[in-house]
Amino acid sequence: MIHSLRYLIPILLLFACNNSKEKEQPIAEEKPEIVHVEAPTLHLEEANRLAELPINCVQVEYPNKLNQTIGSAGDLKSPKALHPAFYGCFDWHSSVHGHWSLVSLLKQFPELDKKADIEQMLLQNISKENIQIEVDYFFGKHNATYERTYGWAWLLKLAEELHTWDAPLARELESNLQPLTDLMVEKYIEFLPKLKYPIRVGEHPNTAFGLSFAYDYANSVGNETLKSLIVQRSKDFYLKDANCPLTWEPSGFDFLSPCLEEAALMKRILPAEEFKNWLSDFLPQLKDRNFALETGKVSDRTDGKLVHLDGVNFSRAWSLYEISKDLPEYAHLKNIANAHILYSLPSIVGDSYEGGHWLGSFAIYALNTVARD
Repeated sequence: MIHSLRYLIPILLLFACNNSKEKEQPIAEEKPEIVHVEAPTLHLEEANRLAELPINCVQVEYPNKLNQTIGSAGDLKSPKALHPAFYGCFDWHSSVHGHWSLVSLLKQFPELDKKADIEQMLLQNISKENIQIEVDYFFGKHNATYERTYGWAWLLKLAEELHTWDAPLARELESNLQPLTDLMVEKYIEFLPKLKYPIRVGEHPNTAFGLSFAYDYANSVGNETLKSLIVQRSKDFYLKDANCPLTWEPSGFDFLSPCLEEAALMKRILPAEEFKNWLSDFLPQLKDRNFALETGKVSDRTDGKLVHLDGVNFSRAWSLYEISKDLPEYAHLKNIANAHILYSLPSIVGDSYEGGHWLGSFAIYALNTVARD
């Protein structure tokens, strides 16, 4: 018996050793399957639906929020007297991007149902005489900083859309708008060197948003002075940023994502490899294929502030598409973007004026970003 055990023990030890090695074998990591969310598309039917929003506000004077500093009784005038081009859609910046919406849709879909009405509205509002009055307003004693920089940014986005549209109507409107466009460029060039710190909020003053749209304009028209200034100031403000607190977003009234707007700006101005390194420090979680981001939930679309969260869904989407463009390792972010658009898109037409006067532009810009991908 003892003699037999002499041979059995080495065999048992060998078996145990082999079994231990088998347990130590690394298990191949399975990549999680990405749930595909179909990309929404801006087709003719959707374009006609969304066009109703600016059509029904760009020449609607009231209600109106003037955001005006009153210097004397002489400043108390009607919205249309103060802003004969951009008096509709509740406030100046919404009127500006309402006109952008009409230009963008007409440019893409010349067969729009209300093409003739849209063309007439654009020509009536963006006339040389009206634009000169808009320019003069900014030279009022209390008006130099009016709509800084959110309204400025949308004005340049309108100018860019006209500049890149090959049509006689576009040339006429671009020429009419040019004095105000030039003034907005001058204001950016004057203001940006003075701004010591970026404004990191989820509403109108957000610096990254204002710089992104101005950069797009400068890039389109070849304005190297404005473009190089934006690149430099963007680096000054954001190049050393890390670990942006995305989990703090959104705030209750946000229509922009401070973290994603900043990342989308840096994607524009940095070379690809430098951007990827920067993004790995700024939002490292975005590279995780399991990364999730819940849509902003709207509890009351008749509340002008709470409905901002539909806007945050659209702006997150356009930022995520910008961030992931030409970067396959971030392609999964497009599914998150699509889900954000699809959450809010069905609700913005036929709803209250609190959202209807501006959300169409956000939806159109988000859908345009998907189409460009």
